[in-house]
Amino acid sequence: MRQAFVHDAVVSMEADGDVRAPGAAITVALCGHWEHEPPCPLAPHHTTAARSGDEVRLRVLFAAEPAAEAEVRGRIEAALSRAGLDGPDGVVTRWRFRGARPGLVRSDEAGHAERLVQT
Repeated sequence: MRQAFVHDAVVSMEADGDVRAPGAAITVALCGHWEHEPPCPLAPHHTTAARSGDEVRLRVLFAAEPAAEAEVRGRIEAALSRAGLDGPDGVVTRWRFRGARPGLVRSDEAGHAERLVQT
């Protein structure tokens, strides 16, 4: 049975970089492309990004079978380690992966987490 998990990561990015690009790279790693029909094949997920200067904090809420948790986390970190993404408009966004760690589902995310588990 799927469970909800969180993976928090930090990247550095130029001020004009598209803050959505790392999340798109994560979706490509988990689903094959950032545009796909639901459901996500490995782990339904949602990524938020918050910028502060050149630092972008990413929070990935995902649902997976416990046996797949390590694979999902590995794919997230591999995607961020690639340090860039060619966007659909031809613009390349680059970043530097600074680190990641498991997080905990917050109370304000519980409903969203449950929806991902049920997907």
